[in-house]
Amino acid sequence: MEPAQPADRVPADRTPTDGPDPATAGPADARAEIDGPPAETPTAAADPVPAAGEPALVEPASAARQDPSEAGRPEPSAAAARESAASPAVAATRRSERSPKDMAISLLVLLVPIALLLAFYRGFLGGDQPTPVDPAPAVEQAQAANAFPVSQPAGLGEEWRPVNARYQAAEGGSTLRIGYVTPEGKGAQLLQSNLPAEQLIPTELTDRAQPQGQTELAGRNWQRYTARENEQALVLLEPGRTVIVVGDARENELRELAGSLR
Repeated sequence: MEPAQPADRVPADRTPTDGPDPATAGPADARAEIDGPPAETPTAAADPVPAAGEPALVEPASAARQDPSEAGRPEPSAAAARESAASPAVAATRRSERSPKDMAISLLVLLVPIALLLAFYRGFLGGDQPTPVDPAPAVEQAQAANAFPVSQPAGLGEEWRPVNARYQAAEGGSTLRIGYVTPEGKGAQLLQSNLPAEQLIPTELTDRAQPQGQTELAGRNWQRYTARENEQALVLLEPGRTVIVVGDARENELRELAGSLR
């Protein structure tokens, strides 16, 4: 039987254990041994400190300012950009490939309605016809001036349409003009004036006007004259007045107008 050992004696062959001795460890060491090693903090794992010499990663400002509504929207590809740039060139090529027949048809489609409108305007609305006027105010003005005897046509048919009438007083004399469209659609002008004939005839019939012989109309002797190109004239010379009937109308219509003066 072995003798009892003292209580404060530590066996020499005690095997050391991991961790601090429970007999010598404090309360903190005891709790650390029970709870295990401390876990890594999320901040240290998520935000590692950059090593010396490495640039810090900085998010671009454009990415920070990106509109949330555009997030996830795919950027246009290079092929789409090239296709968009090539579209005007393709359209121009297609237009240049139009045949002359297609262009003629397009032009015809535009011209046909215009031609129909023009025919309606001329045929039904009288677009080519001058607007008739009333010569009475000009005649009354000339009669009131009493510068010369004033004659008026009488017995002309409705086909004779007055289209202008004017009385004009000037230094040295006055003039009354009445323009007509004849039944054949030509022009004729009745002119009465107290200007000297040697001044009036060259002005109205050109300085190359030449007398061509006399003709009697309604008991008056008229002188036939040449006038401007495609025109002819009848001239009546009276004391204090000269009457001229001139126009591109035929001679029989000029004679009818001159013979109707009363």
